Amino acid sequence: MYGIEFNGKHSYRDFGITIADKNIGFPEKEKIKVKVPFSNVEYDFSEIYGEQTYTPRPLSFTFNVLEKHKINTTQMINTLETRLTNWLMNSSGKQRLYDDSMPNYYYLAEVEGGLNFDELHNSGTLTVEFTAYPFMIGELREGHDIWDEFNFELDVAQITDFDVQGQLEVTLYNIGASGLSPTINASSSMTIVKDGVTYNVPAGQSKSSDFVLQTGENDLIINGNGSISFTFHKELI
Repeated sequence: MYGIEFNGKHSYRDFGITIADKNIGFPEKEKIKVKVPFSNVEYDFSEIYGEQTYTPRPLSFTFNVLEKHKINTTQMINTLETRLTNWLMNSSGKQRLYDDSMPNYYYLAEVEGGLNFDELHNSGTLTVEFTAYPFMIGELREGHDIWDEFNFELDVAQITDFDVQGQLEVTLYNIGASGLSPTINASSSMTIVKDGVTYNVPAGQSKSSDFVLQTGENDLIINGNGSISFTFHKELI
């Protein structure tokens, strides 16, 4: 049965509640504009530090509250409401939220406000609002070879693991809506040249906020000897 998974539990499999309604909101662009006095000219500085930023994303779900396979009483419904409230509110920061209708993606979300429970005799509805990271994140790493999970509309086939003997030119594709810093695993120390800037890559696993794969094509020149892999997950609006 369709539902959501959050904070280690599933809405239907663990609580038997079904979704009556939902609203997957969208983030808004955070715009920084300056208007020139006494003119119609306006300058947009929203991407002055590299890329467009976005506001948090609102998510809302309304559940039908019933104890499945049982004759419901007011006490049972109130007990279930308490269990649901503790499940949804008892998270430390943003947690992964999976929506069954969008497999292989998740949101990073948190319930920051209270819940709204409407009791109707021996049943009711529970509405919960999440505040989420602006982007929906792919569960599978880019470059995966799970053919049955490949989405021809949203995915791109690419290689992210390489053997380097001296120098190698490669292209990585970030088809998401946000720049990403990949996790790099290298068998030995190497250097990567991107957009004329040289980045030092140590042996082992590393990640640097300075090394960013921008949306679209990213042409790299890798210098060194050994194997190197890039792990990253696309982020979509």
